[in-house]
Amino acid sequence: MAGFQLDGDGMIIVEPKVQQRRFAGIEQGRISDVNGIIVHQTYSRTVPFGSYSQPGANGSHFVVDKDGTIYQTASLYQRVNHVGPIKARCVLEASCTADEYKNFKTMSAKNIGLYERDKPYPQRFPSNQDSIGIELVGWADDDPANKNGEKIYEQVTDAQNASLQWIIDHLRDTIGKPLVEIRRHPDVARKTPSEASSAVWK
Repeated sequence: MAGFQLDGDGMIIVEPKVQQRRFAGIEQGRISDVNGIIVHQTYSRTVPFGSYSQPGANGSHFVVDKDGTIYQTASLYQRVNHVGPIKARCVLEASCTADEYKNFKTMSAKNIGLYERDKPYPQRFPSNQDSIGIELVGWADDDPANKNGEKIYEQVTDAQNASLQWIIDHLRDTIGKPLVEIRRHPDVARKTPSEASSAVWK
């Protein structure tokens, strides 16, 4: 499978399946390397272009609507803030040093994220600085069984999953590496556990 053709700005060209809706305001500077892809749901019922237009907005490189329509919203050469403070990978993999385990007990999630961000990959999860973000349009309702305000995201549609697989396959060929580090947002950051839980790309 051939990868995407990119113009000088990192936007996909000659590809009818991808519509260009670039929001330069969400771009945060050159991305040095791509080590992974993070899959999100938008927490909106429609494409979030209104929020993407706001000053200082977060965003993602792609948005996939419920009917499978794909929008490229940021350059593949640019970083985008789509992942919050990342979790400590060494905790999940039981490989932290004794000092790290001790320090993490008193650190906030934000400070753990800052600490992790400075680690070289793959000692940490892919984050804003080295990952591509893909958002799937999807709403979340309150979970009546949860008294702490947790929400449950709606199911990803078959059309969205087909487009997600297609994007990922082409990104692998475009970037020229396996990109085995494809993760749902809650896997790498403290997010609602059901976000993108029904996304499928394998």
